[in-house]
Amino acid sequence: MSRIIEFSGPVLTSAEQEHRGLWSVDGVLTFHRPAAAPDLVLDGWVIPGLVDAHCHIGLGPGGDVPEHVVEEQAATDRDAGTLLVRDAGAVHDTRWLQQRTDLPRIIRSGRHIARTGRYLRGFAVEVEPENLVEAVRKQALAGDGWVKLVGDWIDRGAGDLAPSFPAAVLKDAVRAAHDEGARVTAHCFAEDTLDDMLDAGIDCIEHGTGLLPRHLPRFVEQGVPIVPTLINIATFPDIAAQAAAKFPRYAAHMRALWERRSERILEAFEAGVSIYAGTDAGSVIRHGRIADEIQALHAAGLPARAALDAGAWAARAWLGADAIAEGASADVLVCAEDPRGRLETLDELRHIVLRGELLH
Repeated sequence: MSRIIEFSGPVLTSAEQEHRGLWSVDGVLTFHRPAAAPDLVLDGWVIPGLVDAHCHIGLGPGGDVPEHVVEEQAATDRDAGTLLVRDAGAVHDTRWLQQRTDLPRIIRSGRHIARTGRYLRGFAVEVEPENLVEAVRKQALAGDGWVKLVGDWIDRGAGDLAPSFPAAVLKDAVRAAHDEGARVTAHCFAEDTLDDMLDAGIDCIEHGTGLLPRHLPRFVEQGVPIVPTLINIATFPDIAAQAAAKFPRYAAHMRALWERRSERILEAFEAGVSIYAGTDAGSVIRHGRIADEIQALHAAGLPARAALDAGAWAARAWLGADAIAEGASADVLVCAEDPRGRLETLDELRHIVLRGELLH
């Protein structure tokens, strides 16, 4: 490790605030010039390490993956600038990653909890409604303060998306997680699922493709953010095409959700709903695509600064992690240009510094 790194370019301490003068001393950031000369000087625009707020390090298309693949996934995310991950469900315990100082920081959610036979095979703890509360308590204790529910999925009997669990049981499950000190997030595609989740006191919504105007005041009032995973929602037409022959209602529904994906997220943003960037990497989405998701948020209508904020300062504050502050860990990126004006510069990072170590 270089004991002292000087960052000679502009430092973005928030999406709106620019500062000059930043150093990493023994892996810790400071705005005060050290007495000793720097071992290394890095020039460029400095931002905090990016956050992937919906990522599956430890999952592949078929579910669980061996540890060497877990390590490769984490390294791929790191090399793309993701230095903090909110895990959104993995099969086996990945807390060993938290001991690796060369890999991104990870906030784990334990395993997905789904209705029996109503999710991707091999991914989730599958339970019936009468066992949901117990499963939630177990996963709340197994994770780092988050529980992941599968709120809806195709009901093959009905031929369309349908909620996974009854509304009354959801309320008990969310209350149980809160009793254990954990927050609850839920995979939600369909419209009606969001009503049940908001009634239950959910803490976050993943995807949120069924968002309707009636939901917006409640999201704002209850302070519930959305992680849209737009690069994953882009796969909906393919899902619909594969399902159309057997489940035409479901296929039509998925296409309709896809068609309004950008409009709904922009409506939420303009209404004051917090939006955070997440890729859903680990099943069909490859790792290392956080810059693509940030750019997708911008393409959906969010201003460039807001899209960047969704994967940087705001996301870190939401997860209780430091960004660029006195005494924070030196987990920063150095860009060739101001990323607020040109998000594409995130695709070509000049330097990556993790825990004070220059990695790239």
